[in-house]
Amino acid sequence: MPPSNPALADPPAAATAARSAAVKALAWTHTARFLTTASELAQLPVTELPEIAFVGRSNAGKSTAINVLTQQKRLAFASRTPGRTQHINLFELGPRLAADTLFADLPGYGYAAVARGAKLRWQKVMADYLEVRRSLSGVVLMVDSRLGLTDLDRQLLEFVSPRVGTGAVKLLVLLTKADKLSRKEASAALASTEALLGELATDEADVGVALFSALKKTGLEDAAIALHGWSQAARSIPAR
Repeated sequence: MPPSNPALADPPAAATAARSAAVKALAWTHTARFLTTASELAQLPVTELPEIAFVGRSNAGKSTAINVLTQQKRLAFASRTPGRTQHINLFELGPRLAADTLFADLPGYGYAAVARGAKLRWQKVMADYLEVRRSLSGVVLMVDSRLGLTDLDRQLLEFVSPRVGTGAVKLLVLLTKADKLSRKEASAALASTEALLGELATDEADVGVALFSALKKTGLEDAAIALHGWSQAARSIPAR
């Protein structure tokens, strides 16, 4: 009896399909363009488009990762001084006259040089955003692979865990700067993060973790495919 999975019967065909999916996903992320910026939730546009938020510590490489994912050098402002971004920046994706998804670049958190008042204000803004933003469909959490999930990262996960747990919001943890790890260290970083995320969602398909390197493009295609899939899935669901 032949294998029930066509990919097992024809590995070259599976590889071709995977490559096609990556090309399509990367072409889609490359369409990202600036839409608007906001310092409070009330300033964000009301939209029915699925929204994917990028979050992480100020030195986790979030803006750089967004630029690599979209194959654009300066789409997201990557300052040499962490903590400089103090707004939520929205980007449209898809055809220019018929956008199908939004990326939301949220301010980095946890940088010591940022004034305490600003930290507290943005902690509240981000918590509210993750808890109540109606159009939020996915969250990409950038974590420095050398540090793993810090206390601040775990606090952020607490904000979004109720929505991830119901399947309303997808979660992808990208372990950034993976090029700085040895193979053994990379495997350990993946394993420890997977263990911590294990009980976050009832459906394992709603939570993912992957190594990512902006320098060597490690994980780029897989991340693009995941986000493109989120967008397609969200748009196939009737408006809530």
